[in-house]
Amino acid sequence: MAEAGGFVAVLVIDVHFPDAGSLKGKRKELSSLKAQLQTRLGVAVAETGHQDLWQRSTLTAALVSGDMGTLSGACDRVERWLEERLPQGVSVARHVLSVEDLAA
Repeated sequence: MAEAGGFVAVLVIDVHFPDAGSLKGKRKELSSLKAQLQTRLGVAVAETGHQDLWQRSTLTAALVSGDMGTLSGACDRVERWLEERLPQGVSVARHVLSVEDLAA
């Protein structure tokens, strides 16, 4: 049986919401952001840090592909989209592994 190949990218996204004056305000912005990442860009995403802060959040997102070039392009699109949507403050750390690396 042939081994399945592929690649996984994990993006750790730090977001700043300067206009959020409460957790409720942040949640509203964050909910929209997560929904758009999922529906427009096909990204699996969850809030993984700073849930108790009004103006800050950390998201972890995952993308997969059978081809490194396709995955890299998808990650680039996500990063560009985030920078356009959140010019006031977003940073993204990208981590890419092959399926073989994950199995090791």
